[in-house]
Amino acid sequence: MLSPDAAPKLRYTARELVSDKARLEKLQRRSNLIGLALIAHSWGLIFAAMALFYVFPNPISFVLAIAIIGARQLGLAILMHDAAHNALFRTLSWNNTLSDALCGHPMMARTDAYRRYHLVHHTNTQQDNDPDLILSKPFPITRKSLRRKLIRDLTGQTGYQQRKAQILNAFGPKGIGVLASLKQFNTKLGGALLANLIILAICSAAFHWSYYLMFWVLPFLTYHMAITRLRNIAEHAIVPDDNDAFRSSRTTHANWLARIFIAPYWVNYHVEHHLLMHVPCYRLPLLQKTLTEAGLSDRRETVPSYWDVLRRASSRSDSEDEPGDLVHNGRNRLKGNFSDGFSQTPTS
Repeated sequence: MLSPDAAPKLRYTARELVSDKARLEKLQRRSNLIGLALIAHSWGLIFAAMALFYVFPNPISFVLAIAIIGARQLGLAILMHDAAHNALFRTLSWNNTLSDALCGHPMMARTDAYRRYHLVHHTNTQQDNDPDLILSKPFPITRKSLRRKLIRDLTGQTGYQQRKAQILNAFGPKGIGVLASLKQFNTKLGGALLANLIILAICSAAFHWSYYLMFWVLPFLTYHMAITRLRNIAEHAIVPDDNDAFRSSRTTHANWLARIFIAPYWVNYHVEHHLLMHVPCYRLPLLQKTLTEAGLSDRRETVPSYWDVLRRASSRSDSEDEPGDLVHNGRNRLKGNFSDGFSQTPTS
């Protein structure tokens, strides 16, 4: 078992962190039933939010539905992330096929593509070859810069540019021919197209076709983008030690409101996830308890709220503010996003 005063390092084995074999087996145990229940919970809240506006159509219910659905869209991405670690279901085939059909494709993502990219991040967290380093390296920034970013997110500018770049990339490079281009599009986004047509059909049958635009596309391009940015900032920006697995990531305390609107499915337990990445998301609170019982709680980087994360991330003086341009490269991946197929340069 790891001593509380042991020298820090980038990675630890499971037995170094959890000496009790029975506890470790429990932490690593997957459940098909729980995995399906979490997916059903996410979709249930999405359609319940649509129904809320259908029964009580007013500005308050509209905004509430957008926030609930945007958060559950992030929830679907988080569940796909668990599947990428083979932690959502017990078998690899379920973690690939069900995750794609019920979580990834509706969000224009693929579990296998995300897995290949994301495991590099875990192997090289906060190192020079970490593909997600672009997300944490620019911080801290100014409040003006953070405000501009959130305005772009909430007004759909970020989401539109990302989806545009992703779709362009899916058709492949210029000059490959129509059939080859369509074949590549089908490989990259064929599942996403089918999934979104199904969502459109369900919205049309249950409510009205416009609900697909109002309560799937709109949250996806706006609120979902804003809280995805907040998640990215909270997880690795301005962490105290890039070479200590306990302090190169951050766990953020989340009350019940934050869990509904910002941090679904235990995504806030990010130190714990990086320490043992194959632990299912619903067992991360138990992992935190296990580490606390072992006297390791003081080693973890934690903050009391997402508001505190934003305050730290925007601690530079506004006198240093330097507005930049939003640039997208449709031929590469957006670093840190759950989707694949495009990239984004750091902006202010």
